[in-house]
Amino acid sequence: MIGDIFTASVAASTLRLATPYIFSAIGETFGQRSGVLNLGVDGIMLMGAFAAFFTVLNTGSLLLGVLIAMLVGGLMGLAMAFISVTLKAEQGISGIGLYLFGLGMSELLFQQWVGTPQSVEGFPRIYIPVLSDLPILGEIFFRHNLLVYVAFALVPIAAFVLNRTTFGLMIRAVGQNPEAADAMGVNVARIRYFTVTLGGVLSGLGGASLSVALLKVFQQNLTAGMGFIAVALVYFGAWRPFGVLAGALLFSFVNALQLQINAVGIDIPSEFAVMAPYVVTIIALVFASKRAEKPTALTKPFERGG
Repeated sequence: MIGDIFTASVAASTLRLATPYIFSAIGETFGQRSGVLNLGVDGIMLMGAFAAFFTVLNTGSLLLGVLIAMLVGGLMGLAMAFISVTLKAEQGISGIGLYLFGLGMSELLFQQWVGTPQSVEGFPRIYIPVLSDLPILGEIFFRHNLLVYVAFALVPIAAFVLNRTTFGLMIRAVGQNPEAADAMGVNVARIRYFTVTLGGVLSGLGGASLSVALLKVFQQNLTAGMGFIAVALVYFGAWRPFGVLAGALLFSFVNALQLQINAVGIDIPSEFAVMAPYVVTIIALVFASKRAEKPTALTKPFERGG
């Protein structure tokens, strides 16, 4: 029975299911490291998912669909940056407003422009030569669509940028002590605008990975709160890309496990199985929060000369 649950296909599903979370949570990591909390991630993912789906549905171009999703996500991130950095509005409320906008607008556009659920020809799997033929490992690591590979490659790139570059140092300085960063000549507003907009771009890409790579469909509230889980993963990962990756894999593994449990017919109440990934995430987040030190200036508007 155990062998029927812990299979190579479950491990492979874990990697695929983690993809939207990785994109969105890494984007949110950049924003939070600069001091801006964006609770609108789920709304951005929904708009990105719809934009990619609608583009692919009408043009057949997967690349164009992804680019449009990133553009839409970037515009919504830019809007969040304007509200939180320039207008200095309360970030939590602004983020919830952005989420509600994305939720309502994506549903409205779907009803008006599509109407009924349809499927698209999404990203095909890419079999890495030789490696994909390896027993077990080939199925787990080397038979995924393009966006899965991109998501996992993004993690070390993000870690390098944040920890090993001058630009990453400026981001961290703005998130820790914006007054000191400003005194050293760093443009705090510009850094925050860039990181929050980048977060929007990656959240839009996360939505696209869900609609045109993982599920290949779009429906109302497709994300079902995935964006809020992505925000929680940033806290779980202590604002570090590899920590975020670990959290995304943990959540996705439990999710893949409950899907496999249902598939093999184990007699567990379906409500409990669906609830399990979220319960595990909450428990893990409680323990992780005790060791995490958030950016000092997170959610705090910066007033130059204040």
